[in-house]
Amino acid sequence: MRGTAVTITIYGIKNCDTMKKARAWLDDRGVAYDFHDYKTAGIGKDKLKQWSEEVGWETLLNRAGTTFKKLPDTDKEGLNERKALALMAEQPSMIKRPVLDLGAKRVVGFKPDIYAKEVPAKARKK
Repeated sequence: MRGTAVTITIYGIKNCDTMKKARAWLDDRGVAYDFHDYKTAGIGKDKLKQWSEEVGWETLLNRAGTTFKKLPDTDKEGLNERKALALMAEQPSMIKRPVLDLGAKRVVGFKPDIYAKEVPAKARKK
């Protein structure tokens, strides 16, 4: 029997509470996934640019986090895609977590109802 395997990757930071909730949701449903930790593996500018084109840099940038809040006002002023992507590449803690890469689509942030809708049923075991 041959099926199309769905490769799911979850991007984030290991000790983030939201990441823990998202990974628990996936684990509880038997979803196989790869975990990419920004702290240890970093993130490429090309990947950030791809995500930005898909979901928008405003969605990707975590303005609520302490890393962003601690930035000097000059870094926060006049934010545009180029500036935001440079900040996120330099300090991946500024990327909203998690980014769930479902292959054909990215989901930013964790909301159980959205995961239930977006994570392919064939990736889940009940």
